[in-house]
Amino acid sequence: MDNSDKIAMVERYVEAFAQGDVNIIRGMYAEDAVVEDPVGSEPHRGLEAICAFYAGALGAGAKLKLTGPARCAGNAVAFPFQVLMPGMQMDVIDVFEFAADGKISSMKAYWGPDNMQTES
Repeated sequence: MDNSDKIAMVERYVEAFAQGDVNIIRGMYAEDAVVEDPVGSEPHRGLEAICAFYAGALGAGAKLKLTGPARCAGNAVAFPFQVLMPGMQMDVIDVFEFAADGKISSMKAYWGPDNMQTES
């Protein structure tokens, strides 16, 4: 998997949120993938648990806006973005690791309370 493929997956991820389409997410992840969002929380293991997690975010109206370029290294890509929801925004860095077939095997989201801003 070359860097352009990794960056295309980041763009597809943002598109999934723009369209509110969990099926795009389903197509991106490996069956046995693990999502830890945020890092330190209980991981979502397996495609069904991951899709249920994303269905909640999509249902809440979350949209993503990239805030800088993706960084590729090894079998991974890291990228900064904002989650935009009614009344709040959050700065996040996600790291995708890819399986040999090009699907995401692991996603870790780095954010905490200090990265959230709410509108009064």
